[in-house]
Order: sequence, then structure tokens, then C-alpha cells
Amino acid sequence: MSTFRPKKRLGQVFLKNKAFLSKIIKAGEISSKDTVLEIGPGKGVLTEALLQAGAKVLAIEKDPQLVIFLKEKFQNNKNLTIIEADIRDFLKNKEFNAQYSVLNTQYKVLGNIPYYLTSHLLQLLLELKHQPEVIVLMIQKEVAQRIIVQPPKMNLLAVSVQFFAKPEIITYVPKSAFWPQPKVDSSIIKLSPMSFPRKRESQFFQVVKAGFSHPRKLLISNLNQTLKIPKNQLQEIFSKLNLASNIRVQNLSLENWKDLTTHLFA
Repeated sequence: MSTFRPKKRLGQVFLKNKAFLSKIIKAGEISSKDTVLEIGPGKGVLTEALLQAGAKVLAIEKDPQLVIFLKEKFQNNKNLTIIEADIRDFLKNKEFNAQYSVLNTQYKVLGNIPYYLTSHLLQLLLELKHQPEVIVLMIQKEVAQRIIVQPPKMNLLAVSVQFFAKPEIITYVPKSAFWPQPKVDSSIIKLSPMSFPRKRESQFFQVVKAGFSHPRKLLISNLNQTLKIPKNQLQEIFSKLNLASNIRVQNLSLENWKDLTTHLFA
């Protein structure tokens, strides 16, 4: 693997500063009782730390060259299963799920993921019928900061993630900690999934997406134009919820969105 060249199209960067591995393991509270779905094991530095913690690991790696390397590095390790696949396909493919039953059991998700995958991957993970106990990922610093915000800085990504899970930034990781060095810093983010009534999910996101359809406009205008709800009806609901008629989307909390959904679909 000395001649291995990271593939830009896969967004490959590898953690070379192992000091951050213990922070990932600690955030995930990894022990010998755990089954871990590892996303993008790369050269296996986190994989090795997970195995040393006693966890059973199912590692999903897209790059066939790295799959060969990992199988050689960890040959005969009974606690590790390496699968050559795109994590998006793995999460959506029923055949994978039938063959590897991890998604039907108690499991945790850890990994250092390509930046371009972040939003879509979080959506796939959080919308799984059987959610992981915890998700700990290395993602772009700016994206992590967008996820944890509160009013008056709320955004669509923050509302979407916080509907499913409680987010927490564990630590920031400088770009110098990776090879090849990316252009931006990273963060280790922890997401603790929460239970919620599934029957409200589609309605909630219908309202949220309508609200964020034109972020610079007033919320009441967006709901009126997108959901075709009369303004006088919206004003009555806003009044009941103590929301100003001129409020903008970035000022609503997660609970505000939930209350709004309940009243709009009463």
C-alpha cells in the first residue's frame, strides 16, 4: 500500500493523528458488548481501535483496493467483517440487510465520511426503521456547526437532523490531522437518536420544507404560497402558538415546528 494514491472522486482523506481515535471511541462508548457499523474504514486505523475495544465490526468500504488491504491487515480476525460496497447502497439494499442482520439488531455507527456524502448519509441513517443507538462521525467543521445551531440561526439541515437526534460536537479536528490534507477542518459529531411518532414525520417535513422554500421571506408567506393555507387561518394558528406574524424560519425552534405541524394538520 506504499504506492496507494487517495482517490479524489471518493473524497478520500485518512486520519494520521491517532490522538483523535480515543475521542471517537469514548464518544461512542464502545465496549465488547457493541456491534459497530463502520463507514469508510480506509486504512483501518479506526477499525483497529474498535477491535481493540472489543467491538464486533462490520466495515463498509467502497474502494476495492482498500478492501484487499484491509483483508490482509486484519486476516483471521473473527470480530471483523469487511464488505465492499457503497454505504448508501448498503443501507438501502434489502439483500444486504438480509445477509448482514446488523440493521435489525442493536448497533452503533462510526466513521470518517467523505464530505460530499454528509447530508444524504445522515438522512439515510436517521430515517432507518431500526435506528442505531448512537452515531459518531468525522464530518466537515462548518456542516457540524450548522447541525447544532439553535434560534435565531436555524436552518433546514439543523431542523431535519434535530427532529431525529440530539447533536453534539465532541471536538474539532484540524486539517493537518489528515493525509492528504483537506482544505477545511473537521469535527467529530455525536448524534443520539430519539424516539418519535412516525405518523407525524411526513407532515412535519412537509411543513418544514414549505417554511424553508424561500428562507428570506416571512414564514407565513411561505406557508400560504406553498401549502395553499389562507393567511387568516395561519394568523390564528400563529397567535395560538405565540408566534409573531412576521417571524422568519431561522427563529423557530424544533418544538415550534412540531407545534405548528400539529395545528396545521389538526
